[in-house]
Amino acid sequence: MMTTDMPVNPRGIAVTGKAATRILSVMAKEPPGSMLRVSVAGGGCSGFQYIFDVDQEKAPGDLVIERDGATVLIDETSLDLLEGCTIDFVDDLVGQSFRITNPNATSSCGCGTSFAL
Repeated sequence: MMTTDMPVNPRGIAVTGKAATRILSVMAKEPPGSMLRVSVAGGGCSGFQYIFDVDQEKAPGDLVIERDGATVLIDETSLDLLEGCTIDFVDDLVGQSFRITNPNATSSCGCGTSFAL
């Protein structure tokens, strides 16, 4: 369920405050202007997997999401698979990680890094 504290774009993709804080922390160790790129690739134990990379440049067709000074890039190919998702950062017993809640996924693996449609 989306709350009003998470700004969204026309594709309904939201970045939580915790994710923005962590992105800023990670990017502080990278060259100036670095951004988090989130994409989807075939593979993983459920069919698709989330990929998190650091990128220096926006590509044509990228969706740019900004939250509290943090920038997330999503490539045009991944947009349909990530539409309506929420990008969060969790720190639990399993460890620290970015976590994507994806309403398009019909199933996901136990680690939360891959999903099926």
